[in-house]
Amino acid sequence: MKRKNHNNRQVELPNFCHLGVNLRIALTVEAALVAGVVARVPDVDAFLAEFISLSALAQPILLLTLLALCAAGGWLRSQPYRLGVGATLALGVAVPVVSTAWLNPLLGSSQPIPLAGIAVFALLLGAGLLAYFNLRARALSPAITEARLQALQARIRPHFLFNSLNAVLSLVRSDPRRAERALENMADLFRALMGNASQLAPLEDEVALTRAYLELEQLRLGDRLQVAWHIQKMPADALIPPLVIQPLVENAVYHGIEPQPEGGEISLNIYRSADKVHIVVRNPIATDASHHKGNRLALANIRERLLLHFDLDARLKLEPLGTVYQVHIVIPYTRERTQPAPARLHRR
Repeated sequence: MKRKNHNNRQVELPNFCHLGVNLRIALTVEAALVAGVVARVPDVDAFLAEFISLSALAQPILLLTLLALCAAGGWLRSQPYRLGVGATLALGVAVPVVSTAWLNPLLGSSQPIPLAGIAVFALLLGAGLLAYFNLRARALSPAITEARLQALQARIRPHFLFNSLNAVLSLVRSDPRRAERALENMADLFRALMGNASQLAPLEDEVALTRAYLELEQLRLGDRLQVAWHIQKMPADALIPPLVIQPLVENAVYHGIEPQPEGGEISLNIYRSADKVHIVVRNPIATDASHHKGNRLALANIRERLLLHFDLDARLKLEPLGTVYQVHIVIPYTRERTQPAPARLHRR
């Protein structure tokens, strides 16, 4: 159970296992240490000695605290927001206090550090960080909405819609069952386009949506469009931002297959490596370079949505590899929904 803000976006605790969250916490702690030392010491030499001494103690304590928060993150985020905040603050105070009592003698410190002061410092810093992450989540709500609108504008290409409708019309009498399936594919595509971009979607649903799109394209491109699927190692239960794979494949068709009379092959390789999900899409490089103009809009939109959902834990890399063009996306492997479950694709 989560609390909703005025933008109707569910507010929840940050994911303490994400690199971006940990980096922000670490930088805030270091800044607080710097401010505290500056207020206490009279000169630069004393500042350096004091700061190094405190950092030697603070860094392992911070690491232990982050590990504890990451380990308990799933449970913390599953609780009602206020209870989760209270439990996070309690854990964020208990670990530094216990760690300080344990590490301070091991580091040979001549003066005992008051544990009450550590508790107050951790409590104030933790409350401030949670308030920051709360405000950041509120600020990202309109950003995600804007990204969804941009995705809608980038995805619906009039030529694709008209060509698909013409292909369906040509099949109505000759192959009505195939025409019906094509219309179902179009319905799935537009249902996904109109969905909520703030919701993570199952990877298997995104693959099904991409297959539906490719079936429509093969109605008009025929044997010119060849597709190689490498998804034997795909984690079907992984959750990813919606409309990430299909736009990449649409770009591959539009910029790699359509310009070439002989067509070509699109390759999709989706697999899990450790705690990351890799999505690799390859397409031929068109000889007509001007046809590549315009594909940056969709890629920029995907990059923006990856950043909004996963912060620094996601990567998108574009590179030409000889005669093919490759887009490689890396995102964290997660099965935890940060929003209500989206509607799944329907098949009759």
